[in-house]
Amino acid sequence: MGQPVTVVEKPSAREGFVRYETNRVLSGMDHERFTAPPDPLADRPVDEVARRLFDTGRVAAVHVNGNVITVEVPSGNTIGLRDVIEELFTYYRPGVRVPTAADFADPEAEAEAAAS
Repeated sequence: MGQPVTVVEKPSAREGFVRYETNRVLSGMDHERFTAPPDPLADRPVDEVARRLFDTGRVAAVHVNGNVITVEVPSGNTIGLRDVIEELFTYYRPGVRVPTAADFADPEAEAEAAAS
């Protein structure tokens, strides 16, 4: 469930860079550039995609403009990066319990559901 994101990986003219085009606009009309993971409290879609890409340990920089994500990958190893972006809005995966309204009536159950 969630919002499926379709991602097409395209090589860049510059060595060490790769471009991803999505079917979702992530940054509006602004350019967003990250040379380090964003602040943990930043919660915009561009912040989350940059954070997840940096979490792979293979990314040196991320640039997002609209639906295009340009990633600097010094090693050239892009395996799995497309999956990181595609799963950005997928909230419920096999094996993860889907919270119900009853869970949110109890604060302890809400915390447990959020941790799952």
